[in-house]
Amino acid sequence: MNLPQRSSLSKYWQLDENTVFLNHGSFGATPTEVLKKQGEYRQKIEKDPVKFFERDYIGYWKESILTLSKFINADPEGLVFVTNATQGVNTVLKNLDLKRGDKIIVTDHTYQACRNTVDFVTKSAGAETVVVEIPFNVKSEKEIIDLILNSVCERTVLALIDTVTSPTGMKMPFEEIINKLEKENVDVLLDAAHGAGLIELDLKKMNAAYVAGNCHKWLCTPKGSAFLHIRGDKKKDMRPLSISHGASFEGNAQDKFEFEFSWPGTYDPTSWMCIPKSIQHMEEMVDNGWNEIIRRNRKLAIKGRRILCDELGIKVPFPDEMVTAIASIELPDKEIPPFSIQGDPLHNKLLDEYAIQVPIFPWEAHNTRYIRISSQLYNHIDEYEYLAKALNECV
Repeated sequence: MNLPQRSSLSKYWQLDENTVFLNHGSFGATPTEVLKKQGEYRQKIEKDPVKFFERDYIGYWKESILTLSKFINADPEGLVFVTNATQGVNTVLKNLDLKRGDKIIVTDHTYQACRNTVDFVTKSAGAETVVVEIPFNVKSEKEIIDLILNSVCERTVLALIDTVTSPTGMKMPFEEIINKLEKENVDVLLDAAHGAGLIELDLKKMNAAYVAGNCHKWLCTPKGSAFLHIRGDKKKDMRPLSISHGASFEGNAQDKFEFEFSWPGTYDPTSWMCIPKSIQHMEEMVDNGWNEIIRRNRKLAIKGRRILCDELGIKVPFPDEMVTAIASIELPDKEIPPFSIQGDPLHNKLLDEYAIQVPIFPWEAHNTRYIRISSQLYNHIDEYEYLAKALNECV
């Protein structure tokens, strides 16, 4: 088969023209202009590193904090940068003062790295990880809400809830879940790895205790750019994973909070310095900016999911209302191959023989595998048709 057509907007990225790239959801992809800006920042740093970190660094930090806080409607005084959402989740969980018998809720759709962290802190404290099983073929958001709320007990202290789940691409009714759990005196740590730029986020409105999210995915910033938002009443209990110079700072509480998180030690800050540039550059690619980006990408993913389901003769697993710009379907071949660090055999076959970059996820608890597609401005509907035909030949 000949390679399919690409979107005219793919010219803004450096993606390999000989690869059908349908996996924006894993690491994102950064436009050329944003990478150019990052290069300029790196040159500025290397002209006089001492001057940059002494005089310029905090100004860039505050500019990016204010730009991002406006985009996600967050309190800038509770917003800090981390390298990825998993680090943000680790920061919160490892600061919790868990008691023996306390319980933390997760779902069986939780990102494995974050699930591992929950298990680590609960085991260390003699607490318990409560896993809520949510069917892939769910009929409504209410079904999810009820399953999570029914798992709450008097010892539940926290729930780790996704905006959009990583393995299944299911948009969770996170705003309503947060609201209901807070009424039960259960704090929520919102895993918004798939959040900013994928869906509308309003942190002030949802008022979750903690929100960890990526910028390198759907805001298309360089890798190593993510955020952690801590509600005002929780800030006094949160310290960065790296204890550094800020620990001995004797200023006011807010200045100490910012100093501790803004200066973990020497590192490359240019990824989050590019947040303002990336938000602006992406917005200028299409009329109506980010509203259109979110609408277009979601529409394309829904169409792509339907194309795959029709080709493979399977039903869509959950309603379109719960789909964003990533979507998964269950593969007809339910056999899970033995684990290999080389990757899933079907993933490798699609890449090596059809030049398709798309993830395959095993889900042992459900005894099945999923294929997950993503859609970004550089994608075209023909790419999903091409994938469907390749899958039909492979499975």
